[in-house]
Amino acid sequence: MTTDPAATPARRAPAGAAVLREDVTEAIREAVVAELAAVGFSRMSIEGVARRAGVGKTAVYRRWKSKLPLVLDLVGAFAVDGLPVPSTGSLYGDVRALLEVMSHVLRHPVASAVIPDLLVEAARNPEIAEAVRGVLLEGQRRMAAGVVAEAVARGELREGTDPERALDLAIGPLYWRQVVVRDAVPAGYLDDLARSVVAGLRAA
Repeated sequence: MTTDPAATPARRAPAGAAVLREDVTEAIREAVVAELAAVGFSRMSIEGVARRAGVGKTAVYRRWKSKLPLVLDLVGAFAVDGLPVPSTGSLYGDVRALLEVMSHVLRHPVASAVIPDLLVEAARNPEIAEAVRGVLLEGQRRMAAGVVAEAVARGELREGTDPERALDLAIGPLYWRQVVVRDAVPAGYLDDLARSVVAGLRAA
């Protein structure tokens, strides 16, 4: 027995399967930046974000289950995870390239406004600390490990050189200058810092 296609009703999309609108998502992200600047992470609420974005709370909760993943999603857009490990052929060149990437990230107004506030909250809340560590540190650690491994293979560094030391030497001064003190990075600063990092790693 054959079925007449014309007699078969068209299949309807299941209720609640609407595609999330990108313009609404972007409006929420922009509202988060404004809300964080106005009240900080601890006082930020989903209600306040929704009101500022001109959407209902449901629109926010359909995308993020709470304010922490919402903010981490925003910060994650400026993390280095997914970027290729620098491969210039020299330790100095690789460190200099890594510093350039990180300096660019820290110069972004969203990162400079959100990261310090998140780190304060992380000191009080282990859940936030673990989440922030995953978003901000894993990509940096991967890049530092790659830079050190390549330098060891070329004979520029000794076997067993700690990638964490490389990260401390490179990112610590940048974070202090650009996020804590909020000083501009003068011409030649990254070059000098790269040379200092290389000297420190070789002396370790």
